[in-house]
Amino acid sequence: MDKHILVIENATKEYGTGTATFRALKGASLKIKKGEFVSIIGPSGSGKSTLLHLLGCLDKPTSGEVYLEGKAVSKMDDDQLAEARNSKLGFVFQAFNLSPTLSVLRNVSLPLMIGGTDDDITAKRAKELLAMVGLSDKLDSKPSQLSGGEKQRVAIARALANNPEIILADEPTGNLDSKSGRDVMHFLSELWKKHKVTVIIVTHEPVVAAYTERVIHIRDGQIEKDTRQVPKVPGNGDNIKMKY
Repeated sequence: MDKHILVIENATKEYGTGTATFRALKGASLKIKKGEFVSIIGPSGSGKSTLLHLLGCLDKPTSGEVYLEGKAVSKMDDDQLAEARNSKLGFVFQAFNLSPTLSVLRNVSLPLMIGGTDDDITAKRAKELLAMVGLSDKLDSKPSQLSGGEKQRVAIARALANNPEIILADEPTGNLDSKSGRDVMHFLSELWKKHKVTVIIVTHEPVVAAYTERVIHIRDGQIEKDTRQVPKVPGNGDNIKMKY
């Protein structure tokens, strides 16, 4: 297990009780090595976001187990889970999840502030990350003043604040136009290639999955297929909004 940064073993996830119980996952198992670029693809309601939430320690399975760097997530207390999420994992969501009242700089600084990093170091790191995603001229802007693509780049910069080993992105192109979606995927691809960060993306768009080296297909709460491929960077003529 030490070769794998994330492992899920026979995980089920149920919501509700009694006759109203819904089983979102039905015995899912997978292993992800450090430095992999993985997409989890499936139609709406297939269980892909539930799977990502388990991988990101945002939730625990009803049965089965999740291991982060060999440690069983079920045995972690709330403080240990919060520490893992803040230091080892970076999250990028479809809805961006930026604080509307904070500047771009402050939004990116939040994970560092939560971790107790010195103010000067926090500001320097946040500025470096915003320069990396091409937003040095937006430090004092509020999210409402940004385009969708710019908001997602801020979210990516925030996800990288604590140098996480794993980036988890839930439909990162879902609220973007085709060009902005390609820009975000190009950036995540370069992040994986240059910095060897483990990147896991949930999507229902085959064009998005084409960027990754491994594609996990999920349907009705079960993993149907797990394949490897040569990553392809789609051209400008490819529609990143193509549906599963």
